[in-house]
Amino acid sequence: MLSEGLFYDIVRQALWVAVITSVPILAVALISGLAVGLFQALTSVQEMTLTFVPKLIAIVIVFWISMGFMTQTLVTFFTTTLVPLIAGGR
Repeated sequence: MLSEGLFYDIVRQALWVAVITSVPILAVALISGLAVGLFQALTSVQEMTLTFVPKLIAIVIVFWISMGFMTQTLVTFFTTTLVPLIAGGR
């Protein structure tokens, strides 16, 4: 049986892993959004594709680069925390 303290500890670890894996993509989306917004404000260009396409390209590039890190982080979390719990450890 899973105790309440162990349950909350696992949920806390899972939320931290979610934060760690999402930070690279969210940071690039924020920075590219600010850069495009600043460019639009300085040049008075109000093109809708200009806000979407550069952010999408930046996010895809960072996702491709950080995919190994994200996979390794998730695999480590599952093998050290969830798999032993499912197998009856702890």
